[in-house]
Amino acid sequence: MDRKNRVLLFFSIAGMLLMPQWVQGMHIMEGFLSPAWCLFWGALSLPFVVMGYRSIQRIIKEHPRAKLLLAMAGAFVFVLSALKLPSITGSSSHPTGVGLGAIIFGPLPMSVLGLIVLLFQALLMAHGGLTTLGANTFSMAIVGPFVAYGSYRLVKRLQGPQWLAVFTAAFLGNLLTYVVTSIQLAVAFPSEVGGVMASLTRFMGIFAVTQVPLAISEGILTVLIFNAIAVYREKELTDLNVLAKEAM
Repeated sequence: MDRKNRVLLFFSIAGMLLMPQWVQGMHIMEGFLSPAWCLFWGALSLPFVVMGYRSIQRIIKEHPRAKLLLAMAGAFVFVLSALKLPSITGSSSHPTGVGLGAIIFGPLPMSVLGLIVLLFQALLMAHGGLTTLGANTFSMAIVGPFVAYGSYRLVKRLQGPQWLAVFTAAFLGNLLTYVVTSIQLAVAFPSEVGGVMASLTRFMGIFAVTQVPLAISEGILTVLIFNAIAVYREKELTDLNVLAKEAM
């Protein structure tokens, strides 16, 4: 990694780590949603998780060497989403890390990796909860990866540079995760004055203060990590059709 990339890496990590941390910060925390909403989001997430599991099986069968990249994508999500910053009562802002895996493997495998990460965080770190696992999975491990993958492919189709496609994927995947989280909270706790839309405006406004700089930092970090993977795992990325063969 050259000097320019090392400087960018330092500032992107520092931008996330130097923000004040809160040991009780969470995704949507345990018991915060009613049983009905917990069941709704869990049922909505389940088909994606099933399809994601099948997708992972297919990837491993067709590309056995991709196991290390899968593990790395999961570890990236675990580390980044464990960094948390208080935003509003019952939730928090944090990087998600799902964009990298979505770029490499597509959005479906990330539903499984994200679910595993959220489960471990709920059990071992009191970050999130078991009753809200479905809601957190839907926002971070389903919507985030689909938005990241779609935006990555769109920039590539428009012949944008690789770094811009990766940055956009990570940036938008992060932001849309919190748009969905805001919607989840708004429909569960509508305002007495203005209803769901008033709550949504309030939640999204408060989230934006911390989430936008976090999303920018995550975008920069993801570009640097992707570039490193492209150097050391170029063949695997080419086999997975992430990199064009002529780029080798």
